[in-house]
Amino acid sequence: MLYEDAAHHNAVFIGTDEGGCPRHAHLRSTNSEGKVFRMNVEGSESAHSFHKDGTDKSLYVFEAPIDLLSYISLFPEGWQEHNYVACCGTSSIPVLEMLRQLPQLRQVYLCLDNDAAGHAASERMGKLLEERGISAERLVPQQKDWNDDLCAKF
Repeated sequence: MLYEDAAHHNAVFIGTDEGGCPRHAHLRSTNSEGKVFRMNVEGSESAHSFHKDGTDKSLYVFEAPIDLLSYISLFPEGWQEHNYVACCGTSSIPVLEMLRQLPQLRQVYLCLDNDAAGHAASERMGKLLEERGISAERLVPQQKDWNDDLCAKF
């Protein structure tokens, strides 16, 4: 679920648990000038971050919800079949929760940012997945992140 908050016009990305109950909220400013504001709402459960369930055995992992949506915009073919999760940072907790909820997952695509933090998190998550017998592949945006790639296209 995605909505705009009335007070500040931030985009609010909602993550739900298995029963569809909201458990996580990530705010991102919609202004196009100055520094972008982003934060997880206090009390949010990181295991249930913004995600989209699909039907196949693949999971695409992102740092931010806006990057997840940007990636789908860049690569729309078959998007409804895939599973996606935004970690709202670089924690592996949301990835492990997706693997718990969807034991059929066999391929994870690490689509984290093209910066030091994204590279380090991808390496850490890759090792964690390998220990669990899950295949992981790194997909790197050309710019800093997938939203920058989408903006550069236009």
